[in-house]
Amino acid sequence: MSTKRIVFLGTPDFAVASLEAMIENGFNVVGVVTMPDKPAGRGHQLQPSPVKESAIKHNLPLLQPSNLKDPEFITELKNWKADIQVVVAFRMLPEIVWNMPSMGTINLHGSLLPNYRGAAPIHWAVINGEKETGVTTFQLKHEIDTGAILKQSKTVISDEDTTGSVYVRLMEQGAELLVDTLNGLFEGSVTGVPQHELMDEKDIKHAPKVFKHHGDIDWTTSARAIFNRVRGLQPFPGAFTTIKVGEKSTVLKLKATTLTHIPSSLPTGSLEVIDHELIVHCADEQLKLSVVQLSGKKPMPTRDLLNGVRIENQLISSQPK
Repeated sequence: MSTKRIVFLGTPDFAVASLEAMIENGFNVVGVVTMPDKPAGRGHQLQPSPVKESAIKHNLPLLQPSNLKDPEFITELKNWKADIQVVVAFRMLPEIVWNMPSMGTINLHGSLLPNYRGAAPIHWAVINGEKETGVTTFQLKHEIDTGAILKQSKTVISDEDTTGSVYVRLMEQGAELLVDTLNGLFEGSVTGVPQHELMDEKDIKHAPKVFKHHGDIDWTTSARAIFNRVRGLQPFPGAFTTIKVGEKSTVLKLKATTLTHIPSSLPTGSLEVIDHELIVHCADEQLKLSVVQLSGKKPMPTRDLLNGVRIENQLISSQPK
């Protein structure tokens, strides 16, 4: 096993799988950089990141800079004398950081680059109805997610998948790919392929950050597009619509939907209660709301919800938002 000195930078559980895989495979991880502890929960107690917890478990040196250009942090990072840095689900790095090691810095990204550059690659792959996605290791450079590609690994996206299920799969797949990439780099068998050789820039799909407003469903689009959006926003930030229960308007969270392949026969956004199921007429077909959640209640199958709540037929949306 190589004695090359590796510094790891990451924060969430997605990154933990990669850090643990590196340690299990005997790589020489000499230090870890993660985000400062953040307040969480009702008591707003400071909570460590998942990567910090993993680093402490393995007795690894740890840095938690709030400013990645802080001279004190830069000095401490240099003192680790890294040959290479590995980034998984971390912040954008200044050049003084990513260009520091002799072998540079590599990143693990949750898409098949060049497609889906950006903060939410898994969300947008599912929302856009992609049939496959994957993970990519690449070399960091100035522009975000544009460096030369080192290795890739693919996975199928089925109609049963959500962003959550694909996330878990890519987390483990990415850890394996990262180990393979490091072995290849240290053996000299892996070299970078410029992204422009794989795809024309104008054809690239992007993956900007996802916000709550992306979940406000526009019922004037196709049933398939809404079905994909609900899956793509599950478990976070979630899809929703506004309905009337009695005389009161309330938010209905959409946890899962089912394609019926039955043509719509009413205006778009028409909500019908049929055989203890909620059906919405979309631009082309009817869509069944399979699992939903009303404010103050737990997620449940629509049939169970309707046993305790009376919802009338109504128009919930007819115009694009």
